[in-house]
Amino acid sequence: MNAPPGAPHDHTHFRDDEASISYYRTMEIAVRELLVEKNVFSLADVRAQIEAMDARTPARGARVVARAWTDAAYRERLLANGAAACEELGLELGPLKLVVVENTPQTHNVIVCTLCSCYPRMLLGLPPDWYKSREYRSRVVREPRRVLEEFGTRLPDAVSIRVHDSTADMRYLVLPMRPTDTDGMNEAQLASRVSRDAMIGTTVIDR
Repeated sequence: MNAPPGAPHDHTHFRDDEASISYYRTMEIAVRELLVEKNVFSLADVRAQIEAMDARTPARGARVVARAWTDAAYRERLLANGAAACEELGLELGPLKLVVVENTPQTHNVIVCTLCSCYPRMLLGLPPDWYKSREYRSRVVREPRRVLEEFGTRLPDAVSIRVHDSTADMRYLVLPMRPTDTDGMNEAQLASRVSRDAMIGTTVIDR
């Protein structure tokens, strides 16, 4: 199972192939058109929301990680209440609960959503295709060490692996360990070292 480097678009904007759309896609189209007809919102509102979602990138989450690496008090607030700490940086998560789990030399964390594809989109943007795949969702909870090895992440046997299952109202974010060669770097430089997959937990940052 290879993780692609980017997060490809997995939806189309306002173009529906009637021969291939699913039941749920059909329902979404019907509800959307009804709400537009009732003037609850306009197609322009829908387009603006889609564009806002597409504009979110893992750089938002990397800012949070970099701040936690450089500010011990912020790190404690982040671990205590992820959503509130993100709001300090102007990152609104809405009503979702964000749980931040910290990697240590003894423990490595990895995130999954076994039921669908719940994912901290406000911080990481669109989820990669492999995160949504049935293979990843089913295997990472049964054999996490082997799955991580397929991503190129080989952890010592002494390191325990904790798998966190996201839900409809709760998301997880991994706080990776800070690389040892980053003394003297500012937050922007540190953030550039943080990858999307490190915040999911399938990879580690070279130390």
